[in-house]
Amino acid sequence: MAFTQYKLNLESQLPEEFKRIAAERGECEETKTQNIEEFRQYISEHSDCKPHRIDDEYLIKFLRARFWKISSSYRLMCNYYKFREQNLSYYERVRPLDYKYIAESDIISVTPYRDQQGHRILIYRFGNWKPDEISIDVLFRVSVILLELGSLEPISQVVGGVGIYDLQNLTLNQIVHLSPSYAQKIIALLVTSMPISTSALHIVNPNWAFKAVFKLFTPFLNAAMRERLFVHSDMESLHDHISPEHLPKRYGGLREEHSPSRWFDNMRDNEHVQDELKQLGYVF
Repeated sequence: MAFTQYKLNLESQLPEEFKRIAAERGECEETKTQNIEEFRQYISEHSDCKPHRIDDEYLIKFLRARFWKISSSYRLMCNYYKFREQNLSYYERVRPLDYKYIAESDIISVTPYRDQQGHRILIYRFGNWKPDEISIDVLFRVSVILLELGSLEPISQVVGGVGIYDLQNLTLNQIVHLSPSYAQKIIALLVTSMPISTSALHIVNPNWAFKAVFKLFTPFLNAAMRERLFVHSDMESLHDHISPEHLPKRYGGLREEHSPSRWFDNMRDNEHVQDELKQLGYVF
């Protein structure tokens, strides 16, 4: 059974199994320092965006997310800063610990264990969302916080994460709040604008409303992302991608239901994580 821990793994030294994956994705121990310096130099020579940090630890996130291709990493960085500038309300003066109640509502959660390939699993249960009580902007703020936290983990930087969109009990009342602009923001978060890659998106429990939601997203999905999008009519289909050993029981897995709010408890007690988030405008 996979290891369970409500704590970010911030160890800079990758375990051997992930060193191999990192090498397959362009990370070379012999040239890593040189590659980071080349990226730093590339940033100084271009003016499309100016990051607030250019230290090794920060730059490596973008390099890993784009397989150490410098121009692609810079494009991702610029997309990231553009997203920030266009959505300052998701960062500036936001107090992450105030959103623990969202975790307790079980609308958005991250598993405290990884799947068989090392991915964290980000789960959205839209059927639990009550738009008259929780605005969609709040859901975005929490999503951004969780992705920023995930991007701090070296293992997640290397392998990325996977998403499960659970549409059970999705209703028209929720769909009307998902405008094309918000659909575009979701794709920006999961595909184009965050320094952590999305390896797969899994749609489970699709109902009559699925086609309406899917039409919102398809214009913003590139060919590569379409190949990583899977719609599952049953859990056996999901298990072809994620082993039951790494899934909660509600998805036919072997795991007990986890407690999403415990991630916020850990954030409250972790000064290093708070310092990282404060640099982005968050308040503790």
